[in-house]
Amino acid sequence: MSSSRIGGFALTIPIISVAVGSMGYAAWRINWPALVQSFLTGPGRTSRVLLLLFIVFNWKTLPLAWTYRIFYAMLYHMVFRKSQKLGPRALFKPMISDTKAALLEIDYNLHKSNSTYFADLDVSRTHLCAYLLRDPIRSMSNNLKTRLVLDPRTGQPVKGNFAIALGSVMCSFKREISPYQSYEIWSRVACWDRKWLYIISYFMPKGAARPTEWLDPNFRRVRTRDHKDATSGWEKKIHATAMSKYVFKVGRFTVHPAIVLNGAGLLPPRPGGWQSGENYLGDESVDLSDVNLTDDDEWDWRRVEAQRREGMKLASQFHALDGLHDSFDGGNYGALARFGPG
Repeated sequence: MSSSRIGGFALTIPIISVAVGSMGYAAWRINWPALVQSFLTGPGRTSRVLLLLFIVFNWKTLPLAWTYRIFYAMLYHMVFRKSQKLGPRALFKPMISDTKAALLEIDYNLHKSNSTYFADLDVSRTHLCAYLLRDPIRSMSNNLKTRLVLDPRTGQPVKGNFAIALGSVMCSFKREISPYQSYEIWSRVACWDRKWLYIISYFMPKGAARPTEWLDPNFRRVRTRDHKDATSGWEKKIHATAMSKYVFKVGRFTVHPAIVLNGAGLLPPRPGGWQSGENYLGDESVDLSDVNLTDDDEWDWRRVEAQRREGMKLASQFHALDGLHDSFDGGNYGALARFGPG
């Protein structure tokens, strides 16, 4: 969901439906047994089979594959899958997506190129946001009717298309990923301020870590951690970690992340609300030093706010990197040279 316009995306759903229906009809009309026999036995079959195998094992790097992965995640969670009401306990829990390092992602060091991590992050964040924030995304896409986002000056619903824009991404690389190695991306909400929603992502070897439980009831039969699985030592296995920040927009109006999270049922009631105070983050003078950050049973407003503040310790340092924009001097003191292609 990097700078994606959900309102415009919603308009494409009928077009996609017609296209899928047309392809389905065309597929129904094809004589598949004859086609498969010709493919496997006709002249040039070896090159065709090799090409097919290459496509199957490297599809994620083919043209438009990134677009497919993003649209699939949005469609699956926003349209086809039933929304789950999980409450505040789900707010900081990770969403896990898995993939493999395709051949075309491998660099001259024979491991996954650093630049390709960012495409995986796009997909992982899309799964997370479309899953957790489905209801408010739908509401903000039709804000004039739902009135989820109101203009504080007029009290009227804000006009305009809804969009989620990616502000920045930082990725720290620790261990390489080998060709065709399976790995997982664990992405979760870290915190938020008056403008940005911060997301942390971890690249892990597939199966290296397992959750103690699945909050989504549809996953009750999926394996969880048992006595054979590791319970610590993740820092020795992590391939990379990343932090990203999203801003929510309705037209030109910046939507406070608390409005979005509250619309998803992820914030418990809080005295004074989640947008009060000098920084529009509630009463930040409240002492929460007694809150146990390892307690996962009761997620009242104090527990949620304590976790948000903990996440802001890292996010504030990440946000400080925006100061790099001011360090560009435009060549006031000269430059080395200019070369291409770049």
